[in-house]
Amino acid sequence: MDQRSAPSGIAALRDRLAPLACDPTTSRGRLHAEKEPATRTAFQRDRDRIIHCGAFRRLRYKTQVFVYDDNDSYRTRLTHSLEVAQIARSISRFLGLNEDLAEALALAHDLGHTCFGHAGEEALQECMADYNGFDHNAQSLRIVTKLEHRYIAFDGLNLTWEALEGLVKHNGPLIGRENSKPLPLAIVEYSKIQDLDLDTWPSAEAQVAAISDDIAYNGHDIDDGLRAGLFSIDDLAQVPFVDRAFKSVRANNRDVERERLIHESVRSIIGMMVDDVITESVARTEKAKPSSAKDVRALGAQLVGFSPEMAANDKALKGFLFPNMYRHTKVNRMTSKARRVVRDLFDLLLAEPHLLPKEWQNGIDGPKTLKSARRVADYIAGMTDRFALDEHTRLFDPAVKP
Repeated sequence: MDQRSAPSGIAALRDRLAPLACDPTTSRGRLHAEKEPATRTAFQRDRDRIIHCGAFRRLRYKTQVFVYDDNDSYRTRLTHSLEVAQIARSISRFLGLNEDLAEALALAHDLGHTCFGHAGEEALQECMADYNGFDHNAQSLRIVTKLEHRYIAFDGLNLTWEALEGLVKHNGPLIGRENSKPLPLAIVEYSKIQDLDLDTWPSAEAQVAAISDDIAYNGHDIDDGLRAGLFSIDDLAQVPFVDRAFKSVRANNRDVERERLIHESVRSIIGMMVDDVITESVARTEKAKPSSAKDVRALGAQLVGFSPEMAANDKALKGFLFPNMYRHTKVNRMTSKARRVVRDLFDLLLAEPHLLPKEWQNGIDGPKTLKSARRVADYIAGMTDRFALDEHTRLFDPAVKP
């Protein structure tokens, strides 16, 4: 689509973009060529396909820290993704970036996560150690390029190059950096089909999605941890940046109830982090002077991020949350159960792959093989917390009908 044929709305959008933003009218396109609609940009279409896919809906019942239970107050992968998208749009709008691409990446970034949050992923990584491993970013790529079966003309969602690039390397280059890890098999295989420039930084929009993920995590983990009673507001005094936020809200509202104090303080923390990212990213942009999205990828350094001071605050907060939340005794007991469920399911289904649902038996070639292991991993990774628990009961409890 060139400027002469672009609908007025799309042309106006391009006029609002900063030079370093990704322009949907100059996208590198899709693996399978499609005619783009006149009323939606390519990146809007990416976002819509992500929202409508089955993997996105299942995020509703996938937890991040807490194993699925009857408490509806804790964040799930779905609510987290929506929060990330909101933050990403806010930052992108101020920086003149493409909000639709940033939103699409924010909504898709957790598609490849397993049931039971970090515990489920760790268990599946251990199970797949002898079968080319498991990586949630690579699993996200498998979902959007292979595992979603919705369209007649292709497997996956056929997202744009920019969306796939941002999904795979939103945290930075995957090759050519110091301490680069071996590439997950799914990324290696897909790179033979379509080159995603794995040795460069991604677009500014992908970097926005990545930092928005950190900001959202920080905010809602404080909120969920306090509401679950894993730590107290007084305990947060160990993190000066967070402590100042709570004290500031309390000083201006001395009789505020606890629920409102928590919400307003977390809101303040998120706001300060967002403001810091915008200020720091503007300063970096003015210094580097990228004149295109291509320049952003070629900078050799991160363009969107925290200032050194806020990065130190972020590190201190994560240092507090790790022992006080992620490794809390209450969480450890729940995640221990979750790991056993994943291991039990994997071991049984790999030894007896004919127990897989009929539609999942395509691609298996016998017990304990590489192909069967990957198919079993795909099946388990796609499970919600409650489905995994129910499937475990069906397969292991003799009193329950399969």
